This record gives sequence, structure tokens and C-alpha cells, in this order.
Amino acid sequence: MASNTIKPIRTETDYESSLVRIEELMEAVPGTDEFDELDVLTDLVEHYESKHYPIGHPSPVAAIKFRMDQGNLSPRDLIPFIGSRAKVSEVLSGKRSLTMPMARALHEHLGIPAEVLLQKADVAFDDTHVNLEWSKFPLKAMVKRGWIPDMSNLSDHAEEIIRDLINRAGGVDVAISALYRKNDHVRANAKMDPYALRAWCWQVLSEANENQPEASYERGTVTLDFLKAVARLSRFETGPKQAKELLEEHGIAFVIAQHLAKTYLDGAALRLGDGRPVIGLTLRYDRIDNFWFCLLHELAHVGCHLDNDKGSAFVDDMSLRKAEGEREDPREKEADDWAAEALISQEAWNSSDVKDHPTSMAVMNLASELEIHPAIVAGQVRYKQQNYRLLSQFVGTGEIRRSFGIAS
Repeated sequence: MASNTIKPIRTETDYESSLVRIEELMEAVPGTDEFDELDVLTDLVEHYESKHYPIGHPSPVAAIKFRMDQGNLSPRDLIPFIGSRAKVSEVLSGKRSLTMPMARALHEHLGIPAEVLLQKADVAFDDTHVNLEWSKFPLKAMVKRGWIPDMSNLSDHAEEIIRDLINRAGGVDVAISALYRKNDHVRANAKMDPYALRAWCWQVLSEANENQPEASYERGTVTLDFLKAVARLSRFETGPKQAKELLEEHGIAFVIAQHLAKTYLDGAALRLGDGRPVIGLTLRYDRIDNFWFCLLHELAHVGCHLDNDKGSAFVDDMSLRKAEGEREDPREKEADDWAAEALISQEAWNSSDVKDHPTSMAVMNLASELEIHPAIVAGQVRYKQQNYRLLSQFVGTGEIRRSFGIAS
């Protein structure tokens, strides 16, 4: 190929021919026509390769391992930046995604470029799945709750802020799977703001990602017996915190995130990118009876539905549980039945005095017999009779936030 016949590289054949010619010209002497031809061909090949064979950044894991080799670092040396020996192992094996605090620490202390550690933030949404109007997210409310940073001209930075939240939630695929779709018939209020709900779900996933349980999760863990064991923790003053610890011991993340206006939300069952279940609660109605039913209802979704791929996300407004004329998803009914049976079995209810004579003593006796908190029995009476003025002294308003050390 003579220098005066050099042509653009447009096809794979042109590319292969150019590589052969470059090989022939490698010994060309500077100042000769052959050297000029080599120079031009090299530029053309680099342009073609950048367009058709982009190299891009190394993966975050590859970058971390390269830095470990450079600095003669062991996995133990990463514990201060990643959190624990187990987390380090999972990150290096690709089983756990980097969280924002991990990425910041690795960038600051090991000098790994931030654009390498956080490169997933630039991934674009597939518009066939969702078309977002970034300014519709309740940014001011999210700032007030400490979910996103405060800055001037919030709406001008809406896309950047929400994309960062999506990345912290586990990336686009995880975010999309957590979206509410009207044809899912989940237990959501018709007046619900989908942008507020998305923000809440992604915040829950973000917190779960940054504080993943040390244990792995095994499908089939959540059974009716498992729910009954959780229910029996209710009799203890520290029962809510013990329930959280029990879930995390079995690889289930538990997050409390305050509800946003127009979400009409009590709880949700979601999944992280690695399949681990996440239980999110709002404590919208801070009562002992409400907490335990919501918790067991969402756990039932895990055992009955998430584990069996009968849905990827469930969001619940429990005030619709017995709304007249409400079209009910059978999966919601199944979760209700599991939660109710785990708290107070139908047999125990039918044979108890409280069913027909809901006195304080009857409530206490059944609670003692079942080893559950009296609020749960009182809540069952109130629900069955649709009279929420009954037995109000038992339901423990304000107790759950206090148990978790959350300001009212």
C-alpha cells in the first residue's frame, strides 16, 4: 500500500489490511515516505479501534486489585475502607457492589480514580422501560429527610441527584424492578404519586445496599414457622429491634424510612441486585399492632412471592386492606393470611373468649397464651369489628419509633 493510496478504514477488511501494512512498516526510518505512511495508518487504526473496540475503564474490582498489587496490599488492608473481612471478600469476588462510602474511602486513601469506582452512574435508562421527568421528584422533602444533599437550584441538579440515588440503590436494573406499575394491582392508593414512591423505594434500597447484612440469604428461609418466631418477639420491650437483628442474621435487610407525602405507604418488600430481600417500613402509623402486622405481611411477600418469582416488588397501603370495592391482588390476600395466621391462628381466635367478649382481661389472656404482645390481640379485635376506638389503651401509639430511637 503506497502512501498516496491511503484510504479511510471503513470495514473490518480495511482494518485487517492496515494492520498487516503497519507490521511491514515497523522498521521505517523517520523522514521517509514509508515512515509518514506508518504515522498516518497508525492514526487511522487508532480512530477505527476507538469507535469499534472501545476499551473503557477497568471494572471497579479490577482497579482495586491492580492497586493492591501495586501497593502489596492484602484483603485485610481494605477492611478500614470497605467495612469487614466478609464485605471485602464479597466485593473482591463481585458478589457485593461498592457503596458510596466505600468508593469515597478507596478514592481518598488508595488513590483509585473516582470515575472508575463510580462509572455505573453514567448508565442511561432504557426509555422502553421508564421515561422519567427528573423535576417531578420531591427533592425538597428528600433533602429534609437527609436522603440527598442540599444545594442551591435543586431542580437544575435533579437528574444528577436522582441518578446518584439510583446508583446507590444498586443501578438501573434494580431501580426499574422496584418501580410501581399500575397493572400490577399492588395495594397502592389510586392518589399515590409515583415519583414520591420511586424516591422512597430507591432510598430504602440505597440504605439496604450501604448496610447489607453480613449473612447471605437462602430462598425458602421465610416460612409460616419463621413468621411465627418473629411474631413471638413482640412480647419483649425490645422486640422490634430483636426482629430486625433476626432478619439480618438470615440475610434479610430491614430499613425504616419515613414516608413521603402522597405515597400513602406502610411498607414494601423489595430485592437488592444480588437477590437479597429488603423489608422497608415507614411507621406511618406508629402503633405496636400495626408494626407487627406490616412486618409480617412484607415477610410473607418474601416467602410466598419474591422467593418464587411471583413478583419483583410489593408496596402496601394497609388502609386499603378492607376497603369496600377495592380490587385485590390475590398475592396481597395470601400475604394477609400468612401474617394473620402467624400472629393469631384462626383456631386460637375461634376458641378464645376475646372473639365474642373483647374485654381487657380476655385480651391479656390470649396474648399470654400465644406469647405475643397484647397490642396484637387488641389490633385484631379493632380490625375485625372495624371499630378503632376499642381497646386503644393496648395498641402502644408512639412505641415503635421510641424502640428504634427515632424522633417523633
